[in-house]
Amino acid sequence: MMPSIFSYQSAEVDWCEGNFERSQIIAEYYNTISNVSFFILSPVLLYLNRQYRQQRALPLYFVSGLLLCVGVFSTYFHMTLSYVGQLLDELSILWTLAVSYAIWYPRVYFPRCIKSRKHFFWLSGITTVISTFMSFIKPAFNAYALNCIAFHLLYLTRRELKKCNDKRVHQMAKVMVMWWVLAIGSWISDRWLCGLWQAINFPYFHSFWHVLIAMSLLYCCPLVIYFDVNYEMPKFKPKIGYWPSDSSPVVVPYIILEEAHKQC
Repeated sequence: MMPSIFSYQSAEVDWCEGNFERSQIIAEYYNTISNVSFFILSPVLLYLNRQYRQQRALPLYFVSGLLLCVGVFSTYFHMTLSYVGQLLDELSILWTLAVSYAIWYPRVYFPRCIKSRKHFFWLSGITTVISTFMSFIKPAFNAYALNCIAFHLLYLTRRELKKCNDKRVHQMAKVMVMWWVLAIGSWISDRWLCGLWQAINFPYFHSFWHVLIAMSLLYCCPLVIYFDVNYEMPKFKPKIGYWPSDSSPVVVPYIILEEAHKQC
């Protein structure tokens, strides 16, 4: 008899952390609780970038809500290791990326056949729906495909930085990439070097991935907002601020809107 797709441990993927070692109902304990980073990320983005939120409420609320869904579904997946949990986890990431592209992808990079943002919405939607159905074919490959999208985002960031002279923007991009490298290194390490980490009783690198990728997004989202203001809100000049203050040893970046000429 085939197991239910909602059953515990029915997923195609099982991460390095041992199952049910610290709880009878949570399969991967640390991989589950580390998703708290996404529950913190969404409200922080909304609160700190409130000037942008006042001008473009729907995009920021929508993306922040989807990031919250990523946290919820990732929690469910690592708690149960169910097939449904795996797909919800991966598809929530796919749709978060798709909506972010549809909303924030600069018009200057649209394909020649795309004449408006509305047309790009349709292209993004159709591509994402097709990708959603394809994700059911071999779910074990989905995570690798999703991680590859990061290379396109890094390429776009590099192109935008060439147009920009603001040192704070360049610094924010460097910190974002640093967190991403640490995050993807943790993800790959957990996937490919599991035997080593189990041998030394430290199989927790996927939980590090959750925290580190959230840190990277904490810098990535304001960076994307910065470029969006330059392209879509010409009456404002974006400026990077740091919370709690510029002089603090640990800071979180956010975007301030000033009514002035564009800098980049």
